[in-house]
This record gives sequence, structure tokens and C-alpha cells, in this order.
Amino acid sequence: MMPLVLASPEEENIILRVGGSPEMKKHLEDMGFVVGGAVTVMNTIGGNLIVKVKESRVAISREMAGKIFV
Repeated sequence: MMPLVLASPEEENIILRVGGSPEMKKHLEDMGFVVGGAVTVMNTIGGNLIVKVKESRVAISREMAGKIFV
């Protein structure tokens, strides 16, 4: 298990755990980051990540990506 920030670009990963405060977890789950779901890092721009989750591309901060474990 590793944080999403360390995942290789263009490689599909399965979300194993979503951490952080209850508010952060709820926010990430609302965006589609749920345990068992697939996520792919598309690009890294200025430390932030562009990820594909549930057929959508979403920009998340490095801090948020550190709370998602694959």
C-alpha cells in the first residue's frame, strides 16, 4: 500500500484506503474516491495531480493525494 502521490502515471490503481479527517474523507468520497474504486494518475502539475476517477478527470492537491492509499 502506498499513497497516491507515489503512483506511476497512466497506471490504473485500486483505492485501498481513504484517510484524513472526517470532513476530508467525505469530500474525497463525494468526488468518487471510494475504497475498491479505480484511480489513474494522468499528470502532475506544480505538485498537484490530475487523476481519472469514475470516468472523470479531477485535480487534487498533493495533500489530498497523500490521504488516498492504493
